[in-house]
Amino acid sequence: MEQTLHLDYQLGRSIYMNKLTILVVEDDMSVKNLITTTLKAHDYRFLTAKNGETAIMEASSHNPDVVLLDLGLPDMDGIEVIKKIRSWSNIPIIVISARSEDTDKIDALDAGADDYLTKPFSVEELLARLRVTQRRILMMQSEPMSQSSVFKNGDLTIDYAAGCVYIKEKELHLTPIEYKLLCLLSHNVGKVLTHTFIMQNIWGSSWENDIASLRVFMATLRKKIEKEPNSPQYIQTHIGVGYRMLKVEESLY
Repeated sequence: MEQTLHLDYQLGRSIYMNKLTILVVEDDMSVKNLITTTLKAHDYRFLTAKNGETAIMEASSHNPDVVLLDLGLPDMDGIEVIKKIRSWSNIPIIVISARSEDTDKIDALDAGADDYLTKPFSVEELLARLRVTQRRILMMQSEPMSQSSVFKNGDLTIDYAAGCVYIKEKELHLTPIEYKLLCLLSHNVGKVLTHTFIMQNIWGSSWENDIASLRVFMATLRKKIEKEPNSPQYIQTHIGVGYRMLKVEESLY
């Protein structure tokens, strides 16, 4: 069993700067070396696994903060690994795969993956995805949704108890569907939500013609919350896959 545990803590770091423990699941030695070298250079802790069975064992025994998962493993499909981990854990899973078709991305995300990175990828993009995931983890830890009735992201405020939405101090007038969409996205900041997931949560179904309706509602929602709807800051489109709410760090208005 191949296993590496890199433990480089630096005392006195802020919560934000504490590095995550990453489980790297990759059977291609060159890709694995690229990823682990990058993680080590940026002070991340990591474990590695070269097949699905080992990955599941490492995830259950070491409880990493994030899993970087290749889909093309020698013993089982990565989708099965996602499903098995999701049966007992909400660990963020970022898929890294040579499969570039939208259907592959959708299958992985619907199985429970949080993000998808297509090979070949740049080191900068990998690190950016990890930073997004870390912000999401920190936000979930510091602002548990079950304990807070108010969501804040940049100038956007959602008062769940009152059913009101504000940009700065200005109340927005959303339709019931727009409000449900915004709440669903806000409960999953940083996570790519597929069309199927969104439609099942909003309409209880996922028919093909619902996608057209979803795009219309998303366009009207953006017009109300975005300063520049054609260059959105809050809601990011993943073409052919779905949508993601981004964490906004600074004032837009």
